[in-house]
Amino acid sequence: MIPVIRSFDADKAREFYLGYLGFAVDWEHRFAPDLPLYMQVSRSDCLLHVSGHHGDATPGGRSFIRIEGIKAFHGELKAKHYPNLNPGLDRKPWGLEVNLTDPFGNRLTFCEQRGQDGN
Repeated sequence: MIPVIRSFDADKAREFYLGYLGFAVDWEHRFAPDLPLYMQVSRSDCLLHVSGHHGDATPGGRSFIRIEGIKAFHGELKAKHYPNLNPGLDRKPWGLEVNLTDPFGNRLTFCEQRGQDGN
């Protein structure tokens, strides 16, 4: 399963998902130069689709994203000093989480579940 995340501005989406979160663009598509961007981004084995199309996803949605190496991921984010975000590393009964909200109001929970690294 690949989450589809709604965006409203391609440049802000790139700044957040590529610059801040450290994802890379696998591919992108526009039906015409003046139409919204749809792109797949990845980081390790995590894939996300980011879409500017109004019918593709609900703004303000939430995605639960399994990740390995969450302590290192959290350290990378903390070192970047991204404006308006200072994510914590939250211990939950099921594992460690980093919770973020992107510039479009979408909530992202990155989680290294118990057993992935001996939590």
